[in-house]
Amino acid sequence: MWMDHRAVDQVSRINQVKYSVLKYVGGVMSPEMQPPKLMWLKEKLQDICWNRAAHFFDLPDFLSWKATGATTRSLCTLVCKWTYSADKGWDDCFWKKIGLKDLTVDNYAKIGNHVLSPGTRVDSLATEAAHELGLPEGIAVAVSLIDAHAGSLGVIGADVKGHNLPCEMQPITSRLALICGTSSCHMGISENPIFVPGVWGPYYSAMVPGFWLNEGGQSATGKLIDHVVKAHATFPELQARAKASGQNIYMCLNSHLESIKKSSAMGILTVDLHVWPDFHGNRSPLADPTLKGMVTGLGLTNSLDDLAKLYLASVQAIALGTRHILEAMQKAGHQINTLFMCGGLSKNPLFVQMHADISGMPVVLAEEVESVLVGAAILGACASGDFNTIQEAMEKMGKVGKVIWPNLEDKRFYDKKYEVFLKLAEHQREYRNIMQNV
Repeated sequence: MWMDHRAVDQVSRINQVKYSVLKYVGGVMSPEMQPPKLMWLKEKLQDICWNRAAHFFDLPDFLSWKATGATTRSLCTLVCKWTYSADKGWDDCFWKKIGLKDLTVDNYAKIGNHVLSPGTRVDSLATEAAHELGLPEGIAVAVSLIDAHAGSLGVIGADVKGHNLPCEMQPITSRLALICGTSSCHMGISENPIFVPGVWGPYYSAMVPGFWLNEGGQSATGKLIDHVVKAHATFPELQARAKASGQNIYMCLNSHLESIKKSSAMGILTVDLHVWPDFHGNRSPLADPTLKGMVTGLGLTNSLDDLAKLYLASVQAIALGTRHILEAMQKAGHQINTLFMCGGLSKNPLFVQMHADISGMPVVLAEEVESVLVGAAILGACASGDFNTIQEAMEKMGKVGKVIWPNLEDKRFYDKKYEVFLKLAEHQREYRNIMQNV
């Protein structure tokens, strides 16, 4: 499970030594990556797992193996999560120094020695898999992408002509794909490698062939919103209201916010309520898995109004986190001017609007809401020979559905809100320093 942070001790040991591979993960490795998880398995489950395992797979590669029987690995998974280099391959020195020399045996057979680019053909669909899936035996199976990367592929290359977007007539590098679900991933590509402190990458050809990928992220976004709302004392009342109105709980909260904002802009409701959203650590750009969530501005009341405002402040905090990542990427050299969003949270109008308002950029939503499936279909279409390149398939199969523009009248408010946001992280680290020697 990518969200599993139990390997924090292992990743801390990795980060204490400045291995060359860390240069390509923003300078700091995350406990969500595979080397520390493999260390944990060897140290904690050596007899029942480590010594008995024939292969260690990322989920996309495991599914390819189930479909074909081939142990081929995707360049995407190995480059993005396993420290593999697209041009140099595995780094023997790194694996030996972190205590996993046994993985280098037989040319890294356990973690991958046959690596192909996404969208190329792995093999044909095997008989057993074809029967289980109800598909024709022998059809092409494509080299996979990680789910968030597939979502990016499904939106970032869409033809935007006629939508008056700032990225129109600009290279694809002016776009950032934002995949929002349980967590959020921020995918930006460049023609040349850009090193962004605290942001994963640059990874060559890990998503779009011929381009370098930087991958920012937030470890808990949809998960955070669920946690904040469901832990509140008024949640049962919200559930009852949502059921009575025929809405889900988040649409009900959005409606309630509309009803209490009166004549002012909705965002102003949180003028004295601020959230630091890293309840599960910071993936980017601070790259600190030990950071915790923070809320300032709470009172003694527990009304539905209070819940709605806390929900709004949490959504704003996530969008402010996106702005933090964007600024780090732009400072390093990315020239991003348009957001392309997909995933479950992109179905929430408030979440989308807050990202537009706080980033100051238009947000493009795809015509097909299940963009991860579109990305997977793009890979399949390339593997079957329907398209010659992934770029061609991206433009033909990704469609613009709706554009949400920022409300620039609220810019000053969100600039001030962002100042507070940055102070929260600064203060948390100060509190930690005060308490560390107790």
